[in-house]
Amino acid sequence: MLTSLIWFWASSGLLVYTYFGYPLLIWIWAQWGKRHVVRKSYLTSVSIVVVAHNEEERIDARIKNLLALDYPDNLLEIVIASDGSSDRTVARTLCYQQQGVRVVEYRENRGKPAVLNELVPQLESEIIVFLDTRQRITSDALRALLANFEDPETGVVSGELILEDKADTEVGEGVGFYWRYEKFIRSCESRVDSTVGVTGAIYAIRRRLYELIPEETILDDVLIPMRIARQGYRVVFESKARAHDKVFKRAEAEFTRKVRTIAGNFQLFTLEPWLLNPVINRLWFQTYSHKLCRLFSPFCLVVALSSNFLLLDAILYRVILVLQLLFYSAAMAGYMIQSSNRKGPFVNVAYAFCLLNWATIVGFMRFILRRQRVTWQKAR
Repeated sequence: MLTSLIWFWASSGLLVYTYFGYPLLIWIWAQWGKRHVVRKSYLTSVSIVVVAHNEEERIDARIKNLLALDYPDNLLEIVIASDGSSDRTVARTLCYQQQGVRVVEYRENRGKPAVLNELVPQLESEIIVFLDTRQRITSDALRALLANFEDPETGVVSGELILEDKADTEVGEGVGFYWRYEKFIRSCESRVDSTVGVTGAIYAIRRRLYELIPEETILDDVLIPMRIARQGYRVVFESKARAHDKVFKRAEAEFTRKVRTIAGNFQLFTLEPWLLNPVINRLWFQTYSHKLCRLFSPFCLVVALSSNFLLLDAILYRVILVLQLLFYSAAMAGYMIQSSNRKGPFVNVAYAFCLLNWATIVGFMRFILRRQRVTWQKAR
């Protein structure tokens, strides 16, 4: 009985802290320990870098979106780096050379980190902006990002990813809720000091602060900012620099994306153990609470449920068990009626939460078995 009590409350306590306690603590900290960022119009040389692999269907829209940005042409360089594309990505990109688009072709598909390690040191702009191919950014996004670099303490600026068309997707509402929750945490972390990682859809760095990263790195959009934070600079969140994207229409695509991210988190702590060292990493508390604790969630969920069955002598534990079973029943209902538009918010959130935790288990297995490749096969 005592052992079951310890396991139940230890696992439940960690879950409550991870998903409710830490967000509350970082919010309170942000209210009382807020660090301001000096924001002012900041015009300087900028290189926008897009690493693309077999993106012939989307590269035109991506480039046209960038050519429409509100920023002086003489200060802006657009670089499209083809990472071993075997389709017409390069050919389509070359059509925009006369409009100032620079094309860099790498014959071998090595993955984004290898491309960045070779390309970034060759650039001469003060600021490097990294974008993905899929999203579109607002015309004023670049100016919003750069305004934060007026503050000499700023080393990295993350934009905001806006997910659209949630109603047309199977897990859209649940994923949308999760992403809003995630952005709330990042915003609070930014006000305190720095966010732990950025959104790969849109972020900028000071070029001189870039450090070469291991070519096998899966989450370059976490490792690059954290290495810059280690140099003493801040990683801030800018909500006015917006990139728009759509939630994947099928749960399998969102699941695949999340598995890759989780495998990358496990890899990150193996490649960079200093992240968990409070002497070296001033963001260790945020790293533990925001990143590491979530990796234990599936284990805690299993322990909390199984130990609950051994504590049914008290009415409190019988009530908690019923609540747990209702939650998992809602998640199962969400899975069974994925194509229905009649699901309530509770069902959608429960389904998305369980889907993400199952992705954590699969991501861990891929990490252990070394089956998660650094090269990215885009989801449709």
